[in-house]
Amino acid sequence: MKIKVITSKDEAYKDALFVRKEVFVNEQNVSEELEVDHLEDTATHFVLYDAENQPIGAGRMRPIGDGGKVERVCILSNRRKQGLGDLLMKSMEQEASRLNYPALTLYAQVQAEVFYKKLGYTTTSKEPFIDANILHVAMKKALNQ
Repeated sequence: MKIKVITSKDEAYKDALFVRKEVFVNEQNVSEELEVDHLEDTATHFVLYDAENQPIGAGRMRPIGDGGKVERVCILSNRRKQGLGDLLMKSMEQEASRLNYPALTLYAQVQAEVFYKKLGYTTTSKEPFIDANILHVAMKKALNQ
């Protein structure tokens, strides 16, 4: 397994979009217009590759007022439940620490809330809310500086 940390200008960005399209557009019926937005160029992108150098996971992180915002975290459906999400999130957190972000914020789909809690994120929204026609909760984690 390896993770590439890239920008939207890198060749590997197409691999991130491939995984995101498979998960969010094809599996979860999110429109492509919502999935790929105007913030792509402001984000750092992460692509997780398997031993055969096939893209199997992706995510992005961008700067916000009090640190970074983690978005578009996904693992292909046939590769879930193998600890790959943990690996991807740890890489994103390491990059956030390198960038001196004091905290990371994310909007988790409600079915992923337990996953993020195990990684040390705390739910900050009082109630779930709809984003891209999917229930989400806001979560946050302070990073060790």
